[in-house]
Amino acid sequence: MRTYPLNESASHLIGYVGEVSAEDIEKNPALNVGDLIGKTGLERYFDKDLRGENGGEIKIVNDRTKQETSLQKIARKDGESIKLTIDANVQQNVFAGLGKETGAVTVINPQNGELLALASTPSYNANQMAAGISAADYKTYSDDTRMPFLARYAARYAPGSTFKTITAAIGLDLGVTKPDKVRKIAGLKWQKDASWGNYSVTRVHDKASVNMTDALVYSDNIYFAQEALEIGSTRFEKELKKFNFGVDYDLPFEMKAAQISNENLDNEVLLADTAYGQGELLMSPVEQAAAYSAIANGGKVVYPKLLPGKETKEAKQVVKKESADLVKQALIKAVSDPGGTAHGLIVNGKNLAAKTGTAELKAKQGEDGLENGFVYAFDADHPDFLIVGMIENVKGRGGSGLVIEKLKPAITALTE
Repeated sequence: MRTYPLNESASHLIGYVGEVSAEDIEKNPALNVGDLIGKTGLERYFDKDLRGENGGEIKIVNDRTKQETSLQKIARKDGESIKLTIDANVQQNVFAGLGKETGAVTVINPQNGELLALASTPSYNANQMAAGISAADYKTYSDDTRMPFLARYAARYAPGSTFKTITAAIGLDLGVTKPDKVRKIAGLKWQKDASWGNYSVTRVHDKASVNMTDALVYSDNIYFAQEALEIGSTRFEKELKKFNFGVDYDLPFEMKAAQISNENLDNEVLLADTAYGQGELLMSPVEQAAAYSAIANGGKVVYPKLLPGKETKEAKQVVKKESADLVKQALIKAVSDPGGTAHGLIVNGKNLAAKTGTAELKAKQGEDGLENGFVYAFDADHPDFLIVGMIENVKGRGGSGLVIEKLKPAITALTE
């Protein structure tokens, strides 16, 4: 029997149990009609460990004397208890923050890789599923276009402007980006030359002189596009791969590896777009949290884990500590500066570092597409958490500011 105290707030991760089907018994003849097995999530992944083994005894009973002789006896074996790194309070707080939005949150300890929360909305009632959901209720879930069974923390998205922190760290490491280096940029649109045709990189703030800190605080696409072009596709792609693109993390749930591009970054427009988190970049919130851990952890990327005792690879130095710390200082200003894109996260007495971003979803420039909003934040003084939050379809609803509004209570609670 199962009951799920966290229910909707953790149903994608935990999953649920259900009665075996004929197909289940065909795959595993040791199962019997009426047995309960893990159907989804960790219940399914750890089913063999959680379910244990039935016991039994074969006896011969003398009809006359009623004396019993045991021929074979197998002791019952209880299932194991499995402890996760998930913090139940954090899990419930971030789930409550998302509310009725369609989105996801990952919270990681950037020092050791422990995943503290993995939430996805909309969700479903795990207790109802385990008890035996009606066909009508199941159809309501399956017909929902927002896909309530999808674990969005493990689904891949273009990360948007939050990715500029990686571009900045790489640029600093290579000596292309420098804290005091200023780029002169005119207007809200820019293209390298006429070979780009009708395509141009756009930005929100018309600032004539931009350095790295300005570009992160006010989220300047043009600045990072120009930096990436100066770095060059070969060097940029080589440095990006250090952040575990293409690596399958050993986690007990399905998640496609993050990708830099469909093939390579030889195309200048694609290189420019990739620098500010667009192009063909695809990363799940879990993978974003792992990559961004380098900024909070002195340039070291941690490997995410869900079991506290599980051994993972040691944190990997992907950029110099000095580079990561310079980016971190810019992210602190993105919160403290009244004009910073993350100023909405300011909390008295706390030293938060954060970066926001939106990712446009459209086939070509000029079209009116959807936007996903992102924010990632950590305590700059005590980096024992890093949160990545995402909400789909934020265009016209405040953009990344909506993500800040929804998740600020949960982020504030993490700092206490």
